[in-house]
Amino acid sequence: MEPDAFTVIVPGASRPIGRAVAHEFGRRGATLALPCYTDWPESTAEMEAEFHRAGYNFMSVFCDLRDVKSTSAAITQIDSSLGNIRVLINNIERGGMPVVHGSYSHPHNSDQWNLEFDTTVKAKWNLYQCCLPLLKRSGGTVINISSIAARIGRAGPASYLFSDGYSAANRAIFSMTRGWAREAAPEVRVNEVMLGIINGRHGQGTRGWGLLDADQRRDIIDHTLLKRNGSPQEVAELVCYIATQAHYMTGACITLDGGFCLGSEPYMKLPAGDISPET
Repeated sequence: MEPDAFTVIVPGASRPIGRAVAHEFGRRGATLALPCYTDWPESTAEMEAEFHRAGYNFMSVFCDLRDVKSTSAAITQIDSSLGNIRVLINNIERGGMPVVHGSYSHPHNSDQWNLEFDTTVKAKWNLYQCCLPLLKRSGGTVINISSIAARIGRAGPASYLFSDGYSAANRAIFSMTRGWAREAAPEVRVNEVMLGIINGRHGQGTRGWGLLDADQRRDIIDHTLLKRNGSPQEVAELVCYIATQAHYMTGACITLDGGFCLGSEPYMKLPAGDISPET
């Protein structure tokens, strides 16, 4: 499946992960459909200028993916204007980092829990439901982007970055991926990429990472087997591979976390044992 033959829907392309994914497909000649929301106007303008300079064929569609009517109207517009929708990169989420927002009990966080679920779960569901008939027609694929917060919750070194609601919402994505793979088969493949600490998402370049002290940052890196955070480009390369090359994969969840979930426990050298040849 060559990207220059189809349209790819990439929400969140104004932010680092979505931007890198859109670039990866755009460089390969895919047509980019970019649902946008009004909360990042400067980033959206920067994204559009960047994609114009790169010479990509793209269309920005302003909508609220948390609302199914707005989502349906956006997908109808994309289909009528661009057609041949083959790939949905379900990269839409919202998570309030505890180091930034503090407790849900604070007055300023009264809507935070609902915002995290509506954006991280409901918006993905809306996009999938509205795109599914078109993807079945084209023989397409869905890739849900989630977080290792689904596995570790608000615990360990990453507890400053993952809230309870965000963790629970990402666990829901894991369930939806498996259910959608069953529902959409055999015409459509549905897979998930579960991300660890990625720069521009929870790592360097975010407000939350900047608020951590040196010891807190070191704890996160030390807990990661590869001793570094990931990059948006590494995410983009994996996502593009799954979309265009992994034709026998569906219902899978691929963890891209540098070994964070495995933790910092050392792999111990095998002891010599207590049995000698004489015994």
